[in-house]
Amino acid sequence: MTEKLYVGINKDANAGLTHLGRIVRDAWVFGILPETETCADWNSAQMQNLYEKVYAAWEPYAHLPSRLPEELQQRHTKVYAEAIIAAKRSGWDAELKDDD
Repeated sequence: MTEKLYVGINKDANAGLTHLGRIVRDAWVFGILPETETCADWNSAQMQNLYEKVYAAWEPYAHLPSRLPEELQQRHTKVYAEAIIAAKRSGWDAELKDDD
């Protein structure tokens, strides 16, 4: 069986506004990864390791962007605003549907 690799945030669905894409974006926000790292072709163990680092980085802030210090809030807003704009351009709709 072939292991499925992450396509990378630049090729991920909805401009990377997926579970894995958000892990990558949060890693950028916290400085765990440089914004040039897309995680393309990362295996599940690498993504799990990244998830654990991101999870630990969020813990002091109760996983809430509103509790981030100002500098991190600004980075979070910038990173996610850019993703939302790109996702909307490609047809993403943030509204929940009946099956969501």
